[in-house]
Amino acid sequence: MENITDKVVIITGASSGLGEVAARHLAERGAKLVLGARRLERLQKLADDIKQSGGQAVAVACDVARREDVEQLAQTALQTFGRIDVLVNNAGIMPMAPLAALKVEEWDKMIDVNVKGVLYGIAAVLPTMQAQKSGHIINLSSVAGLKVSGGVGTVYSATKFAVKAIGEGLRMETAADNIRVTTLYPGAVESELKFGSSDETAGAAMQAFYEANEIPADSVARAVAYAIEQPADVAVNEITIRPTRQEF
Repeated sequence: MENITDKVVIITGASSGLGEVAARHLAERGAKLVLGARRLERLQKLADDIKQSGGQAVAVACDVARREDVEQLAQTALQTFGRIDVLVNNAGIMPMAPLAALKVEEWDKMIDVNVKGVLYGIAAVLPTMQAQKSGHIINLSSVAGLKVSGGVGTVYSATKFAVKAIGEGLRMETAADNIRVTTLYPGAVESELKFGSSDETAGAAMQAFYEANEIPADSVARAVAYAIEQPADVAVNEITIRPTRQEF
């Protein structure tokens, strides 16, 4: 765990779920956290908890669908800690519904958060990491980014396939800059994502599926730490993590 100590780690979507648990997990291992999310009150409580436990953390209101917010998040990291070592592009939404339900506004929001939010995060930190000749970008995709979640999750899958493509392209483009890129593909993991659907039938199905299969959020937090703690010349590019009992 020595490779985590004192690393400056930005986490988006840090006010709950995977982001919150990852923040606590990394703080225990000595990381310096810059936490971004829309719900500033919850985020500030997390930062206060970390500091009361002897860690270092700062909270920044951030909607990843707004590029200026993500740029401010990165600037806060530089102003507070002087560098950026890791970005965890965690923020995401999952409003599942069949295409025929025509939830077009939700399609737009998924693209804004799940795809453009990841790109805005990369844009905010990449120049700093290239100047440092070091860095690590961790993007959260999903098992739905490996196999289309047909019937209720086609658009969600499309956004998560996009994250997979962005991660692989980024890896190839930044190899010469000594920047590591990791894409995580979680299955059913405890988070608020399962409550994101406005479609009654799809929402009930997703909640039942998660209740029957989900594993704790710290399962993903440990995977994030595993990727970060590797020696600087070792990149763990992809990690798929799902409940043992989850078939797809």
